[in-house]
Amino acid sequence: MVGHKYDKRTLAGPLSALLLCALLALCTDPSVKTVPEEGRPTVYAEPAMPSEEAPAADLELTSTAFAQGDGVPAKYSCDGEDISPPLSWSDPPDGTKGFALICDDPDAPVGIWVHWVLSDIPVEARSLPEAVAADAQLPDGSRNGKNGWDKLGYGGPCPPSGTHRYFFKLYALDTTLGLPASAGRAEVEAAMEGHVLAQAELMGTYTR
Repeated sequence: MVGHKYDKRTLAGPLSALLLCALLALCTDPSVKTVPEEGRPTVYAEPAMPSEEAPAADLELTSTAFAQGDGVPAKYSCDGEDISPPLSWSDPPDGTKGFALICDDPDAPVGIWVHWVLSDIPVEARSLPEAVAADAQLPDGSRNGKNGWDKLGYGGPCPPSGTHRYFFKLYALDTTLGLPASAGRAEVEAAMEGHVLAQAELMGTYTR
């Protein structure tokens, strides 16, 4: 029987096609995990189990001096007594260790102007009285930070002209911050990162 001679060049095409088909089958097989390119996250063909989202925590901040979106009385501005308004809030979520409060004006011509920074408000607190003192540390342990005027405590609305908005923002935290009285908004926000359990906001306006 005469043996048949095979030309390697005649086999190259079919073998390449078979190899390509095998690779395609592996890539499309959902049971096979794909190796990512460098710099990209690992991708798995099988779906990942969805993670449970933390339930939204309700926290409400109110004032007897003004309602949400209403005008802040002149008493609490630089045109009046320049004292802080009374504030109260609802119960925080479980795990809260304390509160922080920031009041700012995003409509200021120089950018966001900070009117009040107060941290380490005790977890038992549910309100702040009118005219909170500007002391570095209050009797309950709360600490006043520096406002836009580089002073401790509250500084009321004092826009150059027009109507500005003033946001009182309360944060329920899972830790105490322990920042010094020299801390401003940036330091407080940096220390709060990753520790905010809930947030409430009250906005009032003031016109000059």
